[in-house]
Amino acid sequence: MGASGRLALFLGIVLSVWTLFHVYAFQRAFSIPAVVRAVPFAARVSVFALLWLSYPLGRVLARAAPGALARGVELFGAVWMGVLFLAFASLLVADVVTGFGKLWPKGTVPARSAALAVAGVLSVVAVVQAARGPRVVRHEVNVLSLPGGRTELKVVQLSDLHLGTLLGERWLGQRVAEVNALAPDLVVVTGDLVDSEVGPVGPLAPGLRSLRAPLGVWGVTGNHEFYAGLERCLAVYEVAGIRTLRDGWAEVAPGLVLTGVDDLTARRQLGLDGHTLDRAFAGVPKNAVIVHLSHSPLLVREAAARGARLMLSGHTHGGQLWPFVYLSAIPYPFQAGRYEVDGMTLAVSRGTGTWGPPMRLFFRSEIVEIILHT
Repeated sequence: MGASGRLALFLGIVLSVWTLFHVYAFQRAFSIPAVVRAVPFAARVSVFALLWLSYPLGRVLARAAPGALARGVELFGAVWMGVLFLAFASLLVADVVTGFGKLWPKGTVPARSAALAVAGVLSVVAVVQAARGPRVVRHEVNVLSLPGGRTELKVVQLSDLHLGTLLGERWLGQRVAEVNALAPDLVVVTGDLVDSEVGPVGPLAPGLRSLRAPLGVWGVTGNHEFYAGLERCLAVYEVAGIRTLRDGWAEVAPGLVLTGVDDLTARRQLGLDGHTLDRAFAGVPKNAVIVHLSHSPLLVREAAARGARLMLSGHTHGGQLWPFVYLSAIPYPFQAGRYEVDGMTLAVSRGTGTWGPPMRLFFRSEIVEIILHT
């Protein structure tokens, strides 16, 4: 199957899941007599169609007719996506507790009513949590040596900004100011700078040139760069002043090497060449301190085996909306935070922005600050 066929299959699966979630949530919600009495059948059908269309329509409008209307529809659809997921998860718990209405029939209606109430409360909490913006998460990592006999070097990581129609100029300006306030020596952007459309991101790219770091701003691609159009996204990276590592390396200071790979998730989905680490580490100077950048936290032990001392990733968003973390952990066992793997430190960012729903449950977005010590 070619790349276009794989992408079509992926979109088909996504829309099928989207539909399944709607059918399940609506069937359970309208099994509650009070809800049935309050909402006529014709209204149920109309609401189902409106909510099902909201996010896909918002995406289409964002591409075809960008503006306030498109942004409003997309924002509504994105929030509904998060509410739907939380409703689905809560109703599923209610079904398990009641044996899907078979083991405890009398408890079915109260359990489903409580599930919808819980989903509503969690949705409000998640919106507020995301609106608070990212927190700074700090990790300290010991290395054998640093350039120029230094004893400390600061790296700041941005990941999964997902810039576009929902996260725009004002939001980005705040993030740039926060990074600069940390006075980093080096800034890295570990993919998914772009959300789904390159167009809205182009005007934002120059704002990233305000990032200040003596050793530069470096980055790698994420899966969304592949979805949105890789070459166009790379042009945005260039305008933004981000030097992109594509299965390669650069010595950013004597004895300090960055290696970076194009996103491993997108390569797998699109059936692209997977011998990426061989190229990324080929010819790296001996005894260098290697910091490896990979959007997806995959091939972790392989990077450690090639001499990486620190690996920086993102992609998972830490699940973003609990309990999605349990599904995300199946393909990505390194979900969020710090791990020690075969002598290498892996730091997986929860993401600086949000994908889809502008919502986060229990954990805020992150700007990651790494202090390298000798």
